[in-house]
Amino acid sequence: QVQLVESGGGLVQPGGSLRLSCAASGTILSMYVVGWYRQAPGKQRDLVASSITGERTNYADSVKGRFTISRDNAKNTLDLQMNNLKPEDTARYYCYALVGGRDYWGQGTQVTVSS
Repeated sequence: QVQLVESGGGLVQPGGSLRLSCAASGTILSMYVVGWYRQAPGKQRDLVASSITGERTNYADSVKGRFTISRDNAKNTLDLQMNNLKPEDTARYYCYALVGGRDYWGQGTQVTVSS
């Protein structure tokens, strides 16, 4: 059973930073496509960043240059470093993994950017 658990969300002022982490159990993240999505109230869930096995990464245009996705293979975690946060980054952030042709999601962690 694959489980993904996010942590690291919270309230931060504009221009601040947060680091989200997704801990996986039941699978080895380094072997699969993984990513971070976010969903603001009343809006659809959108891709923030993804990582295909190896070094290939992909970012939404709105976060390029500010967010960095990375894997810690020793800890079996997926991290998202978010710098220079803006109010429009406010959303619930979800960890995602494509394992054996199935989609898996975490429960999400709330990020609020406000002064």
